Amino acid sequence: MEDTRAAAAPVRSKPFLRRWLLWVTMGESAGFLAPAVVAVFVVIPDTGAALVWLTLAGAAEGTVLGLAQAHVLKRALPGLRVRAWTIRTAAGASIAWLIGLSPSTFAVQWQAWPPLLQFAVAVPAALLLLCSIGLAQWPELRRHLPNSGWWVAGNAVAWCVGLGVFFAVATPLWQPGQPPTTVLAIGVAAAILMAAGMALVTGLVMGRLLAARERP
Repeated sequence: MEDTRAAAAPVRSKPFLRRWLLWVTMGESAGFLAPAVVAVFVVIPDTGAALVWLTLAGAAEGTVLGLAQAHVLKRALPGLRVRAWTIRTAAGASIAWLIGLSPSTFAVQWQAWPPLLQFAVAVPAALLLLCSIGLAQWPELRRHLPNSGWWVAGNAVAWCVGLGVFFAVATPLWQPGQPPTTVLAIGVAAAILMAAGMALVTGLVMGRLLAARERP
């Protein structure tokens, strides 16, 4: 395997974090428009069609996020394969949407399962949802950085933070009978805050991984 670490440029933590926070927040916010528009204007909730449409929209979201991340990472990791990183991010985002929507889509079947079986499936599914993007990106990242497995854990924490912010903001504001444009506006505003929270945590994790690479 070709060693891509030697050509990597030194990274100053604060400028890197600022660039990462800006680009990743913008990328995730823009990418989230795809599932947001589909959810509000295209699909009927909790149906098989919704599952398919939103999984595809999740791929679009992941594509924009992956491109934004790669734009920043390429300066620190010149050997990064942007296409591979982007495709992997899109795949991870699709898996996350698929897992996240499955309980409501298959609620009738899910509720018929014994509680113990529900728990046995729900816990690993939730972990996979949170780790899906990090796991998808890890094979590319490990070509460039030692200890890159921490990226998977860092992504899980980052999405816990981001999703927590999203639901804390959006859930109280969404009310029955609101116009679709209002629902969309609330979702997009909450998504920007979600993206910023996720970007901050992943930026700190990536910054530490890059700094560790530069230590003798």
